[in-house]
Amino acid sequence: MPDLNRRIVIAGATASAALGLAGCVSTNPNPSFQAGAPVIVPPTQAPPPAAVVETTPLAPPDTNETVAVADADTKTVGGVYGAVPSEPFPVPAVKPSEINRAFVRANVAYVTKEPPGTIVVDPGHHYLYHVEEGGRATRYGVGVGKEGFVWAGEATIKSKQEWPDWYPPKEMIERKPELKKVMSALQSGEGMHGGPKNPLGARAMYLWQGNKDTLFRIHGTVEPWTIGQSVSSGCIRMINQDVIDLYSKTPVGTRVVVLGSSSKAAKVAHN
Repeated sequence: MPDLNRRIVIAGATASAALGLAGCVSTNPNPSFQAGAPVIVPPTQAPPPAAVVETTPLAPPDTNETVAVADADTKTVGGVYGAVPSEPFPVPAVKPSEINRAFVRANVAYVTKEPPGTIVVDPGHHYLYHVEEGGRATRYGVGVGKEGFVWAGEATIKSKQEWPDWYPPKEMIERKPELKKVMSALQSGEGMHGGPKNPLGARAMYLWQGNKDTLFRIHGTVEPWTIGQSVSSGCIRMINQDVIDLYSKTPVGTRVVVLGSSSKAAKVAHN
């Protein structure tokens, strides 16, 4: 499997400085494993051919698509975005004002050579696709890496956790010393227990290449209004209700393809 590509584009940043900023978290679900150093690729280097697939989602959904709709009575996004009372921590309903309708969960026609079960992420359009049978996919809105933390490539979900602990890298603590107030001694070092205020949200799926932790994750968020934006340090964030849904149908070993900007146009039908 080719190395995961990260295109660091922070002007004037050195390779060592960029390395310190890469990865949204240093969460390590296996304390006995020391994560390997990420691979830094010069900004001019394109993603490897293996990272390019034949489908890249195009425009936001049209009005014919099956989506969750605003519920005027409860003032929440109806159906899939209501409160989740069965969780060990509260998962509040998502209000219409907290999410752009273009990024609500939808089942769409999706033409791809990737087999069912594959996860395809399109950072450029802020979508994640769970490929299904019959030329369809469940599409989720996501938040992705901001400028300087863009990456493309292939990885495998090595492990999964419900309500994961969070271990911010020391560089983040140095930038935001106020985080020390919410840190405590956990199994793998200083971190934050999983819970309703944890930045990783209700679920996390850990992306590896072989025996190397990429330090990137697909995880929930306590900030649903950031979905559809490029705001993270490279991780793929989802609305908690969406990550719970994806987690339930994603076994360990699932292949994840993160598209690069050079990918070919998609054949996506919004119906």
